[in-house]
Amino acid sequence: MKQLAINWLKKSLFVALFLAAAVLSAEPLYSPTWGFRLDLPEGYYYTDGNNLDRYSFDGPNRAKFEIAVYRNVYSDIDKMAEDVDRRLGNTGDTAFFLYGDKAAALMELDFMEMKGWGLAVELTAPAGGNPPLLLALAYAPAAMEGMDFFHLSALNSIAPSDKEMFIPGPVMEFTYPRENKKEVIIAGTDVKASIFENDAQAAQDLVEREFILLTAYRSEENWQEAWIRYYRMIYRDSWGRVEDAVFQLYHYFTKDFNWNDSNIERVYAGKALTWVQDFTYERDFEGSDFVNLVSAITEGRGDCDSRALLWAIILIQADIPAAIMVSADYSHAMGLADIQGAGARFESDGINWLVAETTVKVDIGLIGQDYSNTDKWLGVPLF
Repeated sequence: MKQLAINWLKKSLFVALFLAAAVLSAEPLYSPTWGFRLDLPEGYYYTDGNNLDRYSFDGPNRAKFEIAVYRNVYSDIDKMAEDVDRRLGNTGDTAFFLYGDKAAALMELDFMEMKGWGLAVELTAPAGGNPPLLLALAYAPAAMEGMDFFHLSALNSIAPSDKEMFIPGPVMEFTYPRENKKEVIIAGTDVKASIFENDAQAAQDLVEREFILLTAYRSEENWQEAWIRYYRMIYRDSWGRVEDAVFQLYHYFTKDFNWNDSNIERVYAGKALTWVQDFTYERDFEGSDFVNLVSAITEGRGDCDSRALLWAIILIQADIPAAIMVSADYSHAMGLADIQGAGARFESDGINWLVAETTVKVDIGLIGQDYSNTDKWLGVPLF
């Protein structure tokens, strides 16, 4: 079920990373040479590099983001971290951990009146060779307050290879190691699924961190791009946390299917829509106002954007292209699906999406007249 998302990732993110002499804004980037991906916060732009293994960005509030890839220079992550500390005169601590099956280190940076964070992680090893090592440093002048949200979000966006696009980012994995699984009941069903013990807490922490970062863009021209990235980060963090539950839901929704139905995708999308429409409506104006998707799927609660994003993931894992749409004017969100049939549609990213209202008990393709002005909606591609 991941193949559709992988194909979309390759199509939408395949940028020859940081073309020489180009100035690129913060959009998802992919290195065809080294296989890693990066989704920097808005406001970062490429400033320097050698178009091979060194890349530099400037960001908000005099922030810096540097990436270097080393091959056959250091024997392991430990040696590279030691050398970085020596060369920078860094006095911050370093903690080593495993990110999936890759050695990694999170580094606290404190050098030359600069503070920030660094990440070292193995990349995919070439056949018969040692794995290249990626080093990313995110820092700003120590006098600049609140920059950890930028630094840690930038580092957490790194995926050393395609498969890490479907698990939480390295900073979240370090903060909340996913070690012990537990069995839960999916809301509104008798279906059992596996999650990790701290998945709900970790997922909500990611939501709140990214929301705090998002508030920095409220008065900026690029607030829409920042809002889209906010949902991309939640999507990436959530996928692996709810993957088994979504897999079990797939079998639950399709147990009585007529597989010869020519409109099978719409039937499936409708069943998933009915399920999320039964959630308890919940708002939290003191924080992000977004219920993490682990709690949503296990407790059956959430606001419009939680439901819309969860519904989109359910469809994407069933190989049905999906996205969401959000509106600041309407304070609302709805699901989008690339499926056939009658109903209200919204064009975004070159696709004429069918719209799904997740908070009112209506069929797919039906929306309220009060929300029908398409100029007030923003399409959110999820990868």
